Amino acid sequence: MAEFTMELNDEQKEVRDWLHGFAADVIRPAAAEWDEREETPWPVIQEAAKVGIYSLDFYAQQYFDPTGLGIPMAMEELFWGDAGIALSIVGTGLAAVGVLANGTEEQIGTWIPQMYGDANDVKVAAFCSSEPDAGSDVASMRTRAVYDEAKDEWVLNGTKTWATNGGIANVHVVVAVVDPELGSKGHASFIVPPGTPGLSQGQKFKKHGIRASHTAEVVLEDARVPGSCLLGGKEKLDERLARARERAKKGGERVKNAAMATFEASRPAVAAMAVGTARAAYEVALEYATTREQFGRPIIDNQGVAFQLADMRTSIDAARLLTWRASWMAVNGKQFTAAEGSMSKLFASETAKKVTAQAIQILGGNGYTREYPVERMHRDAAIYTIFEGTSEIQRLVIARTLSGMPIR
Repeated sequence: MAEFTMELNDEQKEVRDWLHGFAADVIRPAAAEWDEREETPWPVIQEAAKVGIYSLDFYAQQYFDPTGLGIPMAMEELFWGDAGIALSIVGTGLAAVGVLANGTEEQIGTWIPQMYGDANDVKVAAFCSSEPDAGSDVASMRTRAVYDEAKDEWVLNGTKTWATNGGIANVHVVVAVVDPELGSKGHASFIVPPGTPGLSQGQKFKKHGIRASHTAEVVLEDARVPGSCLLGGKEKLDERLARARERAKKGGERVKNAAMATFEASRPAVAAMAVGTARAAYEVALEYATTREQFGRPIIDNQGVAFQLADMRTSIDAARLLTWRASWMAVNGKQFTAAEGSMSKLFASETAKKVTAQAIQILGGNGYTREYPVERMHRDAAIYTIFEGTSEIQRLVIARTLSGMPIR
């Protein structure tokens, strides 16, 4: 087990600087254009693939970094560049985590490479969990998966929403209900291969922020997938469902479902995204405050501005430390006994919203215009307190974990 450290080693520093250079030279110059276009920035994703950032190998190296700092470091640098474009580059990762968390070795080896494609033929993947009537309340999920034993196929029906890359993905990972009587414990995850009849894109959403990331509904109408596309396999599913039924009879301990396993693993990564956006806005505000003069002196000479910057930097550093701690714990098999993953996402996402708002205030009227990037950063930051578990849900998870009580 790697010791927890706040010091990056030489190899990690080299990777960080490489990512920072890509974010500064490729992502940032394209940010405003793709935000206005509200389209997937395929040319930027392809550039990322050419240099090796958008690839299975790169994310595997970061994911299996024994210090746990590979993924949060990468996320912070890319999202420092621009949140919308960065999410287009890393959005496939959530589907990949879904397979890693729930799939067999064969499924991992078969499907994750198809999620990325290669530099000459870039692909993306989508993780589909939320529904029009089931966001935070995963127990209300209605998408059904019914097993056709005669054909060894699963038949999927339902509508997913808020799916990053939904409908344009080569591979979709779909969470569906297999036993309605068990509520959230009766869920399972399925691979929907490319070209599967019955899968289509529904509404594409026009969003407040992260506009360069494609978000849409995914509609499943009698979509048939082979039995081998059930993540983890049917034997494992049957065993899990049997345990859940037995525990339900006894009123025993809760069982994690497939969607929650994915979100739990990804929350520190989302926290790192928020840290990157917050840091970017802080740096713009700091530079502006040291060069903008009013009444014959830089505005940072005023305590009202200087103290805001001090608070911004303190919150960003605290958010990063919470994120690194949770990431180290996750990689090294430490249980989140105090919901440390949720803590990191809660604090980092709230920090991003606050810091980007403060950056606008420091820039004044300029900050409210699209001539300066903090306006876009503020719009982008709003999503961190919403997706992959709202701030309210994070607080609920933390409170339940600390108290052991079913707080509602």
